[in-house]
Amino acid sequence: MAFDTNSDTMARDETYDLISSEKVDGTAVYNRDGERLGTVHHFMVGKRDGRVRYAVMSFGGLFGMGERYHPLPWDVLTYHTDKGGYMVDLDKDRLKEAPSYERGQEPTYDRTYGERVHGYYGVPY
Repeated sequence: MAFDTNSDTMARDETYDLISSEKVDGTAVYNRDGERLGTVHHFMVGKRDGRVRYAVMSFGGLFGMGERYHPLPWDVLTYHTDKGGYMVDLDKDRLKEAPSYERGQEPTYDRTYGERVHGYYGVPY
């Protein structure tokens, strides 16, 4: 469905200010210089309020080997239609030092971890 160009499907998957998570998974993430950093792997959504808290970006690796996952606070991402992807004010060197984890080593998304992630990116928790 994410690749369907049928206008009826498009209307269900995307509006002016809403987009289906099906279409966001796999979307490229770029830095301000236009360098591709990775792709959106999945979201972390608040159970009670339904708000997207993090876009977890996959970065590095080859064919899933050595790939790391970086939770990006949703507020640090900006969608750019010309790129067809999200932009962050971050370079690869800074991303390498950011909070991240490997497959199978998912963190506990508790307050302490959230404050650490948000603090790294300089946005309020």
